[in-house]
Amino acid sequence: MSYQFITSAKLPTRHGEFDIHIFENEDGQEHVMLTVGLPVVDQNTATPSERPAPLIRIHSECLTGDAFSSLKCDCGPQLNSAMQAVQEAGCGAILYLRQEGRGIGLTNKIRAYALQDQGHDTLDANLMLGLPADARIYDMCGPMLAHIGVDAVRLITNNPNKIAYLTEHGIDVVERVPLLVGVNDMNAEYLATKRDRMGHLLDKDFNTAIHLNK
Repeated sequence: MSYQFITSAKLPTRHGEFDIHIFENEDGQEHVMLTVGLPVVDQNTATPSERPAPLIRIHSECLTGDAFSSLKCDCGPQLNSAMQAVQEAGCGAILYLRQEGRGIGLTNKIRAYALQDQGHDTLDANLMLGLPADARIYDMCGPMLAHIGVDAVRLITNNPNKIAYLTEHGIDVVERVPLLVGVNDMNAEYLATKRDRMGHLLDKDFNTAIHLNK
């Protein structure tokens, strides 16, 4: 699937000012990139940059967490922490991908929530609905990063699938920057499922965070 840049503007936020860039795929689906200190490059004359690898976060849309401050997940705190970290670094980007509910959509996500309310974990809830555990794709990341001339990144993530995808598509992940925020007793099992059943890189600090929030 192809992706094209549509438009950009300044976006002042409580974390600081970003440049906001809109991309669209051939089906009309829109994706967003927020950048700091990363000017757009001319694809016809671009040369390799000698700047340090910028700080990058790939964040999939989560309406309940990002907009409504849901305690069922850590998405909202992750987004806000990443935006703050990029501002503090002075050079980086947030790739905000419109794939709600790990790619299953908002309605199915809320159906999965209902199953979680009955005691099923987040992975089993998806499977019980006949849906994949994780339907997200990252093929839009390459064109977005190419737009700002980035081919090496410091990636804010706990998800090894994101590292693998970027690496397989020619983006050098020079450092993984862990992100453990927003832990509470409402999402502890959700996070444990990501660690134990989905391979997310949550280390001993996760157990410490759970203890401190009980």
